[in-house]
Amino acid sequence: MRIVVPAGGIGGARFLRGLKATLGIVSGQESEAAITVIGNTGDDITLFGLRVCPDLDTVMYTLGGGIDDERGWGRAEESFTVKEELAAYGMRPTWFGLGDRDTATHIVRSQMLAAGFPLSAVTEALCDRWRPGVRLLPMTDDQVETHVVVDGEEGPRAIHFQEWWIRHRAQIPARQIVSVGAEKAGPGPGVLEAVREADLVVLPPSNPVVSVGSILGVPGIRAAMEEAVVVGVSPIIGGAPVRGMADACLAAIGVETSARAVAEHYGPGLLDGWLVDEADAGVEVDGVEVESRPLYMTDVDAAAQIARAALDLGLRIKERRA
Repeated sequence: MRIVVPAGGIGGARFLRGLKATLGIVSGQESEAAITVIGNTGDDITLFGLRVCPDLDTVMYTLGGGIDDERGWGRAEESFTVKEELAAYGMRPTWFGLGDRDTATHIVRSQMLAAGFPLSAVTEALCDRWRPGVRLLPMTDDQVETHVVVDGEEGPRAIHFQEWWIRHRAQIPARQIVSVGAEKAGPGPGVLEAVREADLVVLPPSNPVVSVGSILGVPGIRAAMEEAVVVGVSPIIGGAPVRGMADACLAAIGVETSARAVAEHYGPGLLDGWLVDEADAGVEVDGVEVESRPLYMTDVDAAAQIARAALDLGLRIKERRA
């Protein structure tokens, strides 16, 4: 079985951990199943001369056993001496916490990019160490960054998504969310081929606007997925995001924070099946098959059960089509 998962950060990574478990994929061992992850790079940012790819790293660390499970991001057993020293020098920004272990990853990435390697090759090299048990492909090798338009003292101004998300905790109302460079970007090497060869595409409970949405915004990716069987897992339970501040992102694009509205935002042209939580049982979406299951990923076993439900739904839809 070949599964493609367009994934953002924490929610996507934890879902992938459950998907690996339900498919019996163990890093470093042969498996009849294969997972290709199309990683969001819209959150990427350059800080202190280093290129940081938060979502790619969160997937890599989570599946490779190096994640800080309590926070859901960054390295386990992390220290922040470099961050403290930079602050002592008066370096800005101070709101983004680069850990010492994590910084090593960004140094390697930045040096390879400066040497002319594309991000896809850099990501493959980094994964050689972590062996996440999936094929991790950046959505594009081109630079795409998510910016947020907010009201400033002198009128609207754009700030990087990371500043809006981390520094301001998405508390400043967003007038617009813009994927800068996306219209000129091309899918990363192997992305379209993976989608075309997939038995199923599964949308995890990642942010539908700035994670999955950014991936779908790269020309060619959504069109390829529309030809596949696509099942999604709702990131909204009972009218609230499972984690993070996806509601602020949805508000910025005029979408209600509900399981039904997110499915309608993706649209029946993309979605074939949609898993919602039991709190949203009874939700109906025109043109989409909806099922309800407990969707809280409290541990790996719970995530595996959600992943199994998504696979079962997708395979039933695929068999009916055949």
